[in-house]
Amino acid sequence: MQIVLICVSGESLKLRKKGNFMRRFSRFGVGHIALLASTALMPAAVHAQDAPAPQEQDDVGVETVRQDDGAIIVTARRFVPSGAITASKTTAPLIETPQSVSVISRDQIDLLNFVDVQQAVRYTAGVVGENYGPDLRFDFITLRGFIPDQYIDGLKAPVSATIANVGVDLYGFEAVDVLKGPAGVLYGTTPPGGIYNLTSRRPSTQTGGEFQIKYGTDDFKQAAGTITGELANGLSARLTGLYRDRDSQTDFVTARRAYVAPAVAYEIGPDTKITALGYYQWDRVEGDTNGFLPALGVLYPNPVGKVRRGTNLGEPDYNFYRREQWGAGYEFTHRFSPSLRFTQNVRWGEYHEYQQIIYGTFLNADNRTVSRANYPYKDDVANFTADSRFDGSFATGAIEHRLLVGLDYRNYREASAFAFDFNVPSIDLFNPVYSATPIAVPALTTTFTDQRLKQTGVYLQDQAKIGNFILTLSGRQDWVNLTNYVPATPVETKQDKFTWRVGATYVTDAGIAPYVSYATSFLPVVGATFTGDAFSPSSGEQIEAGVKYDARLLDDVKLFATAAVFRIEQTNVVTDDPDQINHPGGKVQAGEVVSKGLELEVVTRIREQLSINASYSYIDAKITKSNFALEDNARLSAQPRHKASLFVDYTKATGSLAGAGGGFGIRHLSSSPGNVPSVFVPLVYTSPAATLFDATLHYDLPGWRIAINGSNIFDKRYAGRCTSAMGCFFAEGRQIVGTLTKRF
Repeated sequence: MQIVLICVSGESLKLRKKGNFMRRFSRFGVGHIALLASTALMPAAVHAQDAPAPQEQDDVGVETVRQDDGAIIVTARRFVPSGAITASKTTAPLIETPQSVSVISRDQIDLLNFVDVQQAVRYTAGVVGENYGPDLRFDFITLRGFIPDQYIDGLKAPVSATIANVGVDLYGFEAVDVLKGPAGVLYGTTPPGGIYNLTSRRPSTQTGGEFQIKYGTDDFKQAAGTITGELANGLSARLTGLYRDRDSQTDFVTARRAYVAPAVAYEIGPDTKITALGYYQWDRVEGDTNGFLPALGVLYPNPVGKVRRGTNLGEPDYNFYRREQWGAGYEFTHRFSPSLRFTQNVRWGEYHEYQQIIYGTFLNADNRTVSRANYPYKDDVANFTADSRFDGSFATGAIEHRLLVGLDYRNYREASAFAFDFNVPSIDLFNPVYSATPIAVPALTTTFTDQRLKQTGVYLQDQAKIGNFILTLSGRQDWVNLTNYVPATPVETKQDKFTWRVGATYVTDAGIAPYVSYATSFLPVVGATFTGDAFSPSSGEQIEAGVKYDARLLDDVKLFATAAVFRIEQTNVVTDDPDQINHPGGKVQAGEVVSKGLELEVVTRIREQLSINASYSYIDAKITKSNFALEDNARLSAQPRHKASLFVDYTKATGSLAGAGGGFGIRHLSSSPGNVPSVFVPLVYTSPAATLFDATLHYDLPGWRIAINGSNIFDKRYAGRCTSAMGCFFAEGRQIVGTLTKRF
């Protein structure tokens, strides 16, 4: 059998600077790479894949029906996940994947009323969100101590050198998959803690949709909706949209967002389908978003008094944030036979943000006068990504194989610039009076980044099954070309790396699956030593062992549970050159980081009435080797050692209160450092432990849902994170949001 793999390559992706670093794709030279392989996929019995891919399932999510006896049944078929294509790029069930994966499904998002990814991971093991409190722009999360990369539909989002996510709205997606630990073998350049992937809402041939309105604390107003159906034979479409207008717990701050995501699917034939996917998001924030408050008065006692949670030390008429982003691409699938399928995902995307911000820099000796600085910043990113792969099933004697072979490509360009000005009036921490005269905006004269990254990766994976035993072998070779345009003469760095994963799983007939795995990852490092030697990629490796349990007893009980222990080691971490006398400011790759811990997680839904989300994590993440004494054994920032969470929800099915229900949740986070000590910030600012309570009340009828959700319902006041003496951010206070949803 001859196999032809066609991959799109953005060879001449080009970005032109116009004015204030505005850039756009001037042209895409779209070429192709053909990978020819003559493979006999037939020695013995050929079998079909175990389950359909997530995007090929029916579109029915949460559905409420009234039975003949008057009972109200709220059906959430996907509340308990069974698969995640992110884990292996195949349709293998989660229980067969020898690595921890958590899936927050659309059913969970809807029933627990999560607004963003930070909230969605509240009851997930190993991952912590809301590190900077209620930020209105981004999803700040850590995964096993590291900041994870964001992916959209299996392709890396256009994240920049300064952010790890693009803040695209959660409403536009079907699920959040969290792949824990090194993922380099499937995704190339990734941090050792893992990644998370957002799966877009897809078109369905079944006509349906919803319209939803929300109102809540801080004048939170939102209207959103999605509609899908068949336009013609073989042609279906979906349109998803959202508009949000809200204030913040910080005084004089408002935020608006508009989001639209069209999708069109065309079945070219019984075995061939192409789905076009796009999104556009527009954000406007007026005023400072949150934070940059002094530790004295937020984290520690201030002799003058407590700092109000709503204190704004910026300039409400000057500070603002602007962002526009879009992505457009497609997913193409062709099934050659029941046992062989080709998939290609492609996306173009751009990300543009600009902010003007005046913020506090220093608390003076009187403990109330705050010095401030002016910091405008601009960042522009363009990104082209493509991933082409075959996955097939065949057998060799008694061994059943699920084989994956693929090639992916990424062409990324970023340019950012900023200005810094201390010529700004001071302000009173306890009685802020804002400037009566306009404040000039300094020109963006300092280039922060100007770089291009091209990455090509070839990967191969075999999941070999002998009876109940599954051996997973994966390997990948990456070539990275990094060009830094900041110097007068561009500096080009070429790096390559081989990453691999091996895992063993034994799936018992009772649905219990113990496993063990070893996985690696890498990250390119920009820069060089004092003597001019280019840095090598930073490497990550993990050993993980655990057990998974998938209990699906008829239609009444669905339960998925995981327990895992792991140890991650990151090497080639850049640290200070020990010879600072002869190499002032020099850096060397002598640092090491270790993260180790335990994770427990359970998601269950019983008789379509009782839902339980529970998790516990113990994570000890710290620097184990450094040339800077203060860093030795320092914990990684924003990662509590302990996180425990439980949410229980129940809906009454019969009687006069049929359709009514409620839930209660508790979340505990142990203390966490806000920073790693450095020359500039030698002290560690540790946020205290916090126990928070959530609750919900809801009423469901066929086609309708009314819900009131509350988080931090007892309004606990605490510092979510402090990065320095003037870098404190309050965690989110009490938030109550009411939601009315009409489904059709």
